Amino acid sequence: MERSIRIIAAVVVAASLALGAIDLLLTPLPAALLLAARWAAILALAAYALQRRSLTVWIMVAMVAGAAVGYDFPRLALNLQPVATIFLRLIKTIVAPLLFATLVSGIAAHSDLKRVGRMGAKAIVYFEIVTTFALAIGLAAINLSKAGVGVQVSTASAASLPAQRLTAVETIIHIFPENIA
Repeated sequence: MERSIRIIAAVVVAASLALGAIDLLLTPLPAALLLAARWAAILALAAYALQRRSLTVWIMVAMVAGAAVGYDFPRLALNLQPVATIFLRLIKTIVAPLLFATLVSGIAAHSDLKRVGRMGAKAIVYFEIVTTFALAIGLAAINLSKAGVGVQVSTASAASLPAQRLTAVETIIHIFPENIA
């Protein structure tokens, strides 16, 4: 069963790609045909993903579907922007704890603590050297380019700026933090 779904999905996706190539390179095809072919391919990929039950496959199908929604229905895609913003904020929130947990579990998995200590010392030395190089490059670039010289900055106080009310969508977006702190 899974093999037949995989074959059907591959054929539908290949047909959709072939129609797109014909439209692009040879002769214009009706937009409705191309739209139907794209979404048939996405549905075939979703059927394949249902059989696989793999997060990686679902991520790929969602990326293809998201790109197709943005291309085929741009007004709907613009209306979905708050959902995308919330999703990106949640991803940013989970990155730091995920990195910390990965480092802690990696250190805890080592049986030889001397190797962990040497590896930590090497990491600190590497970090210091690379940071010093980055600072030197930044200082050299700003001193050579003289960026910002001659710019007049307004000294208006922040109190004189008018306060703006948030819309309902902006309020909902601000519920979700960008970092855990």
